[in-house]
Amino acid sequence: MSDVSQILTALGAGDPQAADKLLPLVYDELRRLARVRLDQERPGQTLQATALVHEAYLRLVGDAENGGSESNWDHRGHFFAAAAEAMRRILVDRARGKGRLKRGGGRTREPLDEIPAPLTDEAERADDLLALDEALQKLAVEDEAAAKLVKLRYFAGLTMEQAAAAMGIAPRSAYYTWSFARAWLLREMQGNS
Repeated sequence: MSDVSQILTALGAGDPQAADKLLPLVYDELRRLARVRLDQERPGQTLQATALVHEAYLRLVGDAENGGSESNWDHRGHFFAAAAEAMRRILVDRARGKGRLKRGGGRTREPLDEIPAPLTDEAERADDLLALDEALQKLAVEDEAAAKLVKLRYFAGLTMEQAAAAMGIAPRSAYYTWSFARAWLLREMQGNS
């Protein structure tokens, strides 16, 4: 069992010192995940990778220290999948905040193929992220594994092989699931535009 797995087990068991030992071991990889995700955001994004890592880590470790549902990670991959989900939730929450009426959230969405120039407005990017989040929630009801794969690939920036390993499935199954999920999300998001 790796050091990270041992510490995750201790954290799940309520060891108060485990959180202090875990961060140095996972920080670089969490920061890489955050950078990959933030690189997909529009220029002008005010959230820094470091802040995203710290907020996601606090959510994860805070849940674990309080016996939260995310505190029983089976292995390293499970922890990083939970971290990717925490980062996704943080970014979606920020997008929702940008989309509120007092910040111009009353705009109407138009299909992407009808927009003449690339989107440059951060609020429009927030609308896209909210639409994706809404579609992902619907996909999770229909196929939870497909939704998880999309989160790992899109929000965590994992390769197909890394995502398959984190989910404990064969890469071939991951490719099949990815094809299904992309087509499903495209259909869902086009239907809501």
